[in-house]
Amino acid sequence: MRSGDPALILLVGAAVVIAAIVAARLAHQIGLPGLLLFLGLGLALGEAGLGVRFSNAGLAQALGLSALVLILAEGGLTTSWAHARAAAPAALLLATVGVVVSTGIVAVVCHWLLSLAWRDALLLGAVLAPTDAAAVFSVLRKLPLPPRLAGMLEAESGLNDPPAVLAVTLLSGAGSHPSVPGLIGGIVVYELAAGAAIGLLAGLLGVFTLRRVALPASGLYPIAVLALIVASYGAASLAHASGFLAVYVAALLLGNMRLPHGPATRGFAEGIAWLAQIGLFVMLGLLASPARLPGAVVPALVAGSVLVLVARPAAVIASTLPLRVPWRQQAFLSWAGLRGAVPIVLATIPMSAQLPGATGLFDLVFVAVVVFTLLQGPTLPWVARRLGVITPAEPLEVDVEAAPLEAIPADLLQAQIPPGSRLHGVEIFELRLPADANVALIVRDARGFVPDASTTLRAGDRLLVVAAAEARERTERRLRAVSRGGRLAGWFGEHGR
Repeated sequence: MRSGDPALILLVGAAVVIAAIVAARLAHQIGLPGLLLFLGLGLALGEAGLGVRFSNAGLAQALGLSALVLILAEGGLTTSWAHARAAAPAALLLATVGVVVSTGIVAVVCHWLLSLAWRDALLLGAVLAPTDAAAVFSVLRKLPLPPRLAGMLEAESGLNDPPAVLAVTLLSGAGSHPSVPGLIGGIVVYELAAGAAIGLLAGLLGVFTLRRVALPASGLYPIAVLALIVASYGAASLAHASGFLAVYVAALLLGNMRLPHGPATRGFAEGIAWLAQIGLFVMLGLLASPARLPGAVVPALVAGSVLVLVARPAAVIASTLPLRVPWRQQAFLSWAGLRGAVPIVLATIPMSAQLPGATGLFDLVFVAVVVFTLLQGPTLPWVARRLGVITPAEPLEVDVEAAPLEAIPADLLQAQIPPGSRLHGVEIFELRLPADANVALIVRDARGFVPDASTTLRAGDRLLVVAAAEARERTERRLRAVSRGGRLAGWFGEHGR
C-alpha cells in the first residue's frame, strides 16, 4: 500500500484521533490538561519516534491560527454572559493592561538574565503573555469557583489573544504595519475596535437570521452558527482588523442568545474544538525537535519562572487592584494563568518570518509551556482550596433547547432537569408557566407520560413544553428561574435573566 493512499491516510488519521481521545480521558482522570498528552503524541509520531517529518513553519502557522479560531469560537459559545458580565471589567484589564505588564517584565528580566536583544526579549514576553482558552476551560470548569472569578479567567483567555497576536506580528515584522512608533498605537486601537464591531455585526446577523429562517434539518443550525463565526474572522482579517476578537465577540453573542437548537450548537462546537485541539497539539508536537529541546530547558525554566512568579502576579495586581478584587482571588488568578497552544502557535510567527533565533524561541516556549502547565494544572484544585476560593456547589441551571413547529406559530421546548436543580420536587402547577405554554410530556426512566397539575418533577426528567411563539422567552426564563431559585423564585426576585 502506498504512503499517499487515501485509505492509509484515513486509517492513520483515525488512529491518531482515537489515541488522542484515550489520552484526553487519562488526562481528565489525573487532572492534567489534555494538551500535554497531545503534544507527547505528536513528539512520538515525529522524527525521534515513528519518523514523521514536519518542518514547515508557514503551514504550521496557518493551520495553528485556523485551529485557534475554532477553539476560541467554542470558548465564546460556551461562556455564560450572565457570569462573565460582572467579570468583564477585570477581564478587559487583564487582557490589555495585563498583557502589557507581563510582556514588559518578562522582556526586561530576560534581557538581563538571558542576554537577549531587546526585540527578542520583547518578542518572548509577547509570546508568553496570553493565557490559553483550551487549557483554562479544561481545568477550571471542573472547579466550583465563584461565577465572577471563573468569568474573569474564561473571558481573559478569550480576550487576550488579539493584543498578543498584534504585538507578536508587529515585533516579527510579519505584517504590513508601518514602523513609525506614533502610528502603532492608532493601528492597535483600530484593529481591536474594528474587530469587535465586525464580530458584533456577525453575531447580530446570525441572531436575526436564525430566529426567522426554519432550516430543513436541525443539524444545519450548528453548522450555520460556526460558519458565521468563521466568516467574522475572514471579514475582519480582510479589513485589517483583529479576527480573533471578531470571533470571540460573535461567538459570545450567538452563544448567549436564544436560538433554535442552542445546546446542540454548543455540543457541536465543543466536538469541533476538541478535534481542532487534537490536530493542533499533535502538529505542534511534530514541529518540535526532541534533539533541540534539551538545550532550551534552562532558558525556558528562567523565562517561565519569571512569568509565573513575577510577571503574572504583577499583571493581575495592576489589572484588578482598582476593582478591589480580594487578595485571595488575586492570588488564584495569578496561579491559574495557564499557557497552552496559543504561545506555541504565536512562536511560529517569527519562525515563518525567518527571524534570526526564531527556532530557539519556539523551543524555549515549547518547553516552558509543557513544564509549567504540568506544574500548575494539577495543583489548581489544591491552590483553590488553600486560598478558600471554592464555593459550595450551586444548583445547576436547566438547559432549554427550542425547535420551531413549522405549521403553527409555536415552539417545542426540551429541558432536562440536571442533578442539583431546584426543579426537583416542584409540582407542575408550581412552575406557573405562561398561560399559552404547557408541559405536554415528561420522559422519566425511558418512559414517557402526560403529566397533570400535581405531578412532581424529579432530577433527570426530560420535559417537552409546547409554547406559543410569543411566550417562548417568558417560558424559558421561568424554567431557568425555578431551576435556580425553586418554587419561590418569584418571591426572591429571580426572573431567570
